[in-house]
Amino acid sequence: MLKLVHLHYSPSFQLQPLASLKTNQKSRSAAAIPSKQLSLAPSFCSCCGRRHFIEAATAAFLPISPSKSNASTSHSDHYLDLLNRIHPPRPDWYEEFYASAMDTSMKPYEAKIAGYKSQLFEKLKGKAKRVLEIGIGTGPNLEYYAGDNEVQVFGLDPNKKMEKYARAAATAVGLPSKNFHFIEAVAEAVPIDDSSVDAVVGTLVLCSVQDVNMALKEVKRVLKPGGLFLFIEHVAAEDGTSLRLWQTLVDPLQQAVADGCHLTRETGKYISSSGFSSLELSMASLYNAPFSLITPHVYGVACN
Repeated sequence: MLKLVHLHYSPSFQLQPLASLKTNQKSRSAAAIPSKQLSLAPSFCSCCGRRHFIEAATAAFLPISPSKSNASTSHSDHYLDLLNRIHPPRPDWYEEFYASAMDTSMKPYEAKIAGYKSQLFEKLKGKAKRVLEIGIGTGPNLEYYAGDNEVQVFGLDPNKKMEKYARAAATAVGLPSKNFHFIEAVAEAVPIDDSSVDAVVGTLVLCSVQDVNMALKEVKRVLKPGGLFLFIEHVAAEDGTSLRLWQTLVDPLQQAVADGCHLTRETGKYISSSGFSSLELSMASLYNAPFSLITPHVYGVACN
């Protein structure tokens, strides 16, 4: 039985304009990013062929306070640099293959964990109008927003090929297309303003980010005061157990074939030490695809 503490939560909501940048086929996009200002013309780098933003444009699209943000406005191309460094551009066929594989292979896992997710997402209904999902993937969580025509979901993922699957998932559950916005970015550099969302959701994402602490700092930065962070993550088994030995042996292969996913990451400790004002964190042994094993998970909700 999933038990969560009651957290006082009184979000205010004011829809901010969306800015969309059109890029050429070789460039990475920053589409549908919540911003307080709209467009300025982008410039191109003649050395690498990628699109870089002039400093003023970056200030418009990236978070407002560079002192609090990893995506600092002090460097006009910092956000794209982090995206390209953490998730280097890969062939389209590979990104499409991985997105398609995720869309099909994770269905058994989602069925097993649906009860836990349902109870977590109940904390958002009627309270969160602007939600950021880090690692949106193919959109398995979008069904939990169905029926709320006021919620705006900003789905962040470094794999652009995930977008069509996520949009299909949104359509399938009746989430209006105008309420879903895909952002190609990494969790370590979120191109969204400070204190601009009511909730952040992350399920099976902190296992694969390059820098967990940086990602959690971004979660706290974009959350409004009193905003909620919902999470479910598979974690390392207890030291000395046969499962932990297996995780240690398989971990290098897992990272190579599963887009950087770590089997031995102690994500609960990272969340516990990240400075949330309150935290309800629980552990459970849950089915973990694709190995069909029962592995430890942490789940819960944190208040900013």
